[in-house]
Amino acid sequence: MTETPPLLLTRDARGAVRLTLNRPDALNALSEALLDALQDTIGAIGADEAARLVIIEGAGRAFCAGHDLREMMALPDPAAQRALFAKCSRVMLSLQHLPVPVIARVHGIATAAGCQLVATCDLAIAAESARFAVSGVNLGLFCATPSVALARNVPRKAVLEMLFTGGMIGAREAERRFLINRAVPDGELDDAVEHLVTNILAKPCAALAIGKAQFYRQTEQGVEAAYATASEAMACNLAEPSARQGIGAFIGRNKPR
Repeated sequence: MTETPPLLLTRDARGAVRLTLNRPDALNALSEALLDALQDTIGAIGADEAARLVIIEGAGRAFCAGHDLREMMALPDPAAQRALFAKCSRVMLSLQHLPVPVIARVHGIATAAGCQLVATCDLAIAAESARFAVSGVNLGLFCATPSVALARNVPRKAVLEMLFTGGMIGAREAERRFLINRAVPDGELDDAVEHLVTNILAKPCAALAIGKAQFYRQTEQGVEAAYATASEAMACNLAEPSARQGIGAFIGRNKPR
């Protein structure tokens, strides 16, 4: 009997890659096998010049319910537990280091490390019925690793309320807290994601790759170093043929290609 793969990959002719977390019976909990599949796939996408954008979604009723708690509790010792959290952190960092934009398409629940995954993606669109939480504290396990991504997206008091109470918030509240870009009616989720995808794919891939890399680099720097990083990125971007063609067309009052 063929084992069901924990991660599905499809791509279209435009270079938009869709990664589907494929453990619907477990609400797409991040098992070690799923984390391994994500890590391998992200590495392959990063080396694929034809890949222009990544969409992450969940199969079935949910986006992602966080770590697989049964698997976590079966780990034999603290060393194995540390290795699991390090593996998850590598996946999150690898998504941030991808040279292409990453969009979360969220429906159902996104809890604990699933909420971390939403916060890690560059952009996120959610159905109005989606719900978000970092609920580990309800079970006695503070969501420390999810707090890293959340603290870099959500205002401090809002994220601490989520972490301290473990309570659920709806998609509209997640939008107000800047965890996601937009909450849309459930029936409009795919159209909203496609609108964003089409908009991004119309932009030069070199500019997006340079811009994404410098954006995350400078957010961890002091203001002087951040300006130095941004200035270098601008100079590198200006040397790209796509930028020179686009600016030249603008000056000549023509439409950029």
